Amino acid sequence: MGGTIRKIAGPLVIADNMRDANLFDVVRVSKQRLIGEIIEMHGDAASIQVYEETSGLAPGEPVESTGAPLSVELGPGLISNIYDGIQRPLEDIMRISGSNLHRGVEVPSLSREKKWTFTPKAKVGDKVSAGDIIGVVQETDVVEHRIMIPPRTEGVIKSIESGDFTVDEVIAVITLPTGKEKELTLAQKWPVRVQRPYKRKLTPDAPLITGQRVIDTLFPITKGGVASVPGPFGSGKTVVQHQLAKWAEADIVVYIGCGERGNEMTDVLNEFPELIDPKTGKSLMERTVLIANTSDMPVAAREASIYTGITIAEYFRDMGYSVALMADSTSRWAEALREMSGRLEEMPGEEGYPAYLGSRLAQFYERAGRVEALCSGDRIGTLSVIGAVSPPGGDISEPVSQATLRIVKVFWGLDSSLAYKRHFPAVNWLTSYSLYVDSLSKWYDSQISPLWMQCRARLMQLLQEEAELEEIVKLVGMDALSSPDRLKLEAARSIREDFLHQNAFHEVDTYTPLEKQLMMMQLILEFYDRSKQALTEGADIESLVKMNVRESIGRFKYVPVNDIHKQFDVICNDLEKEISDIMSKGGD
Repeated sequence: MGGTIRKIAGPLVIADNMRDANLFDVVRVSKQRLIGEIIEMHGDAASIQVYEETSGLAPGEPVESTGAPLSVELGPGLISNIYDGIQRPLEDIMRISGSNLHRGVEVPSLSREKKWTFTPKAKVGDKVSAGDIIGVVQETDVVEHRIMIPPRTEGVIKSIESGDFTVDEVIAVITLPTGKEKELTLAQKWPVRVQRPYKRKLTPDAPLITGQRVIDTLFPITKGGVASVPGPFGSGKTVVQHQLAKWAEADIVVYIGCGERGNEMTDVLNEFPELIDPKTGKSLMERTVLIANTSDMPVAAREASIYTGITIAEYFRDMGYSVALMADSTSRWAEALREMSGRLEEMPGEEGYPAYLGSRLAQFYERAGRVEALCSGDRIGTLSVIGAVSPPGGDISEPVSQATLRIVKVFWGLDSSLAYKRHFPAVNWLTSYSLYVDSLSKWYDSQISPLWMQCRARLMQLLQEEAELEEIVKLVGMDALSSPDRLKLEAARSIREDFLHQNAFHEVDTYTPLEKQLMMMQLILEFYDRSKQALTEGADIESLVKMNVRESIGRFKYVPVNDIHKQFDVICNDLEKEISDIMSKGGD
């Protein structure tokens, strides 16, 4: 299956005599054995996107097809590892070649030396089918790696052993319906461009709790949902992604740094191992897989990194875990598509992006969901996908943002004007939306409180009324407003500054449980309702907005979770007392 290089154009290599190869086969290019993938065939000429730097290649050098599509190895050793876009372990490569990665380095994705303790859950004579768990490996202190029968495989277990094994040693043998025998190891392979199969897709019915108030309260995402975070440069997309990776209520986190700045990814790599997971008390890396394909790495591998990440995420979803995948950012991935499309001389679509941009984005996002996994029982796993979008100049009318908005159900629009005011997360509450709100109302009513949806609706109403009043204030000034309207503005300011504004670097404020979020909403609305009533009874607006208790309401977000009930009662009593004082002075 050998061919020769005819033409080289950046990451695109055209090779002749490739008649025996197939579309999407992985190939080894030149004597340096660079990894590439066939993306187009014309007769016996193959267009190959090379996932490594192509400088120094020359026409006439050999090209060899492996005969297999681009696949990832799935097994123990994935968690806490750091991979590049085509699942090469960066730490292992660094040990071989130092800090500067050399081309053509061949390292297995999963260590072939490390032994894992396998505990069988099935026994000889059991009838098993695709997705059935035959045993477990304790991969980290936090993650139990469930060894499953590969898809499209069924039979009867002939032998199964417990003990310490490497990922390529045989742990079990099954007899197939044809009478042949198949050996099973701890690892399996799966092509990245093919969605892993499942029994059926279910309707998402529970929120993915993130501890970020603007998300959980106003624009929630479900477990198994898809969200988009578009925003201009400097509006805090990456910090939002980091916060979600740290705090989202997911068993496994897959973080893809796709085409973002190398220095930002370095922060992630340095920060994540030191972060303590609040749920387990262990390092956050013990349930995280990182894929680093930064802007200074080969552009073609960006395209693969998204698929590599989501295939790994689907594998853990099939085990029955709740998985959250962060892609930062899909704009850089789309730029890689545009570059390769241009080199292939395809007809460009809007702004030079290929005509198939929308369908490729849909193929990626549609792999999210809450599913019933392939297995004999009824195991359910969820995969939530949160993709950052970096529109040039913050203009979300550009093709990547628009194609994404047609697919996702949650839109957290980041606003540069909020970021300049140091309001973070800079999610614009007037332009963002979540289409999951109505379907989640039943969950909030039963799990948190029937008051949740009422408080949320009132908060949104006050924020929208504030936007209308701001227009009037710009025209005629604050003094022209009536006292009830001034009170509305003050309540909305309290919502913005005391509730929506959140400090990611404050040990208490960085994460807010839902119970505390409800209390914060109730305090702000209680201030508004009691003050509104006092106004009708003749109180002075100036006295009401200058109450000392407003400082306590603002500082409630810094109260540790253990003290919230006590502090809530104190603030409610103080509010009642101050309003009584104002009314008695008014009466005098």
